[in-house]
Amino acid sequence: MGGMTATPPARRVLLAAPRGYCAGVDRAVIAVEKAIEQYGAPIYVRHEIVHNKYVVQTLERKGAIFVDATAEVPEGSIVMFSAHGVSPVVHQEAAERRLATIDATCPLVTKVHKEAVRFANEDYDILLIGHEGHEEVIGTSGEAPDHITLVDGPEDVANVSVRDESKVVWLSQTTLSVDETMETVDKLKEKFPQLISPPSDDICYATQNRQIAVKEMSAEADLVIVVGSKNSSNSVRLVEVALGAGARDAHLVDFAEEIDEAWLEGVSTVGLTSGASVPDILVEGVLEWLSKRGFEDVELVKSAEESITFSLPKELRRDLRTEAAELMAARGGDAAAG
Repeated sequence: MGGMTATPPARRVLLAAPRGYCAGVDRAVIAVEKAIEQYGAPIYVRHEIVHNKYVVQTLERKGAIFVDATAEVPEGSIVMFSAHGVSPVVHQEAAERRLATIDATCPLVTKVHKEAVRFANEDYDILLIGHEGHEEVIGTSGEAPDHITLVDGPEDVANVSVRDESKVVWLSQTTLSVDETMETVDKLKEKFPQLISPPSDDICYATQNRQIAVKEMSAEADLVIVVGSKNSSNSVRLVEVALGAGARDAHLVDFAEEIDEAWLEGVSTVGLTSGASVPDILVEGVLEWLSKRGFEDVELVKSAEESITFSLPKELRRDLRTEAAELMAARGGDAAAG
């Protein structure tokens, strides 16, 4: 206990809360599990149900088959649409193949789809802020392709033109960086002063809460580790937000074994969070990995309480056992509904 010896700085982990699963992801993953339980394997899922490698692999072992296109689903089968949403064209493709459909689109994405349809019906030009090629953007754009122009970040604003500057509205992908989105909106408003905003913010509550928690921890963190997959937009944004908020270093990993021990050199405080499609078992794995390397002190950094839940897709809220046979036989999935 001699006071003369210099003690190294305490190693600690700042653990973000909230982190991990949002209500939309939780709903989508449970929907796949319920469908397999009720109808038996395989259940086809168009695109990854959520963007997380571990979740996809786990569901594949249970009997889910992930496909890139509706045409890959055998006629008369059950297909589930992912949490990111699909365009009306995909619903039409499913009907033509006599597929029974279960729509696991996140209700917050559905809200953006409905906004797009409403503004298109009122003949607005819709400026959709989002990343080109992202499944959510493809789905939303498909709701009103003749009215939607994609704006992929602030630097893209210079390329945007509209028919009537008095009838322009912006919408956004739900998983973007709040700060970058508002920077894009500000630039759009400079160019189109009459630009109107959606009735409510499109960026989902979970995305915002996770970014706020990361900002709070990053000022104190030498290193921030974000657990999430590289194709997960909200997870990638968390790394960017951490670096922007003062973290010296930040990395995205799917699993604890992907952490490079060299990242810990000179580090006394690690910030840890996870994207909205990440189960907490993966975060626990990182905590265990860090603990073995002296980072045993864990402090919670809490920025919000989350109590939102979403009910399962309507196709799974009915009497599933009695309707399984009808679903399989239904021309569009609804022949005997009601």
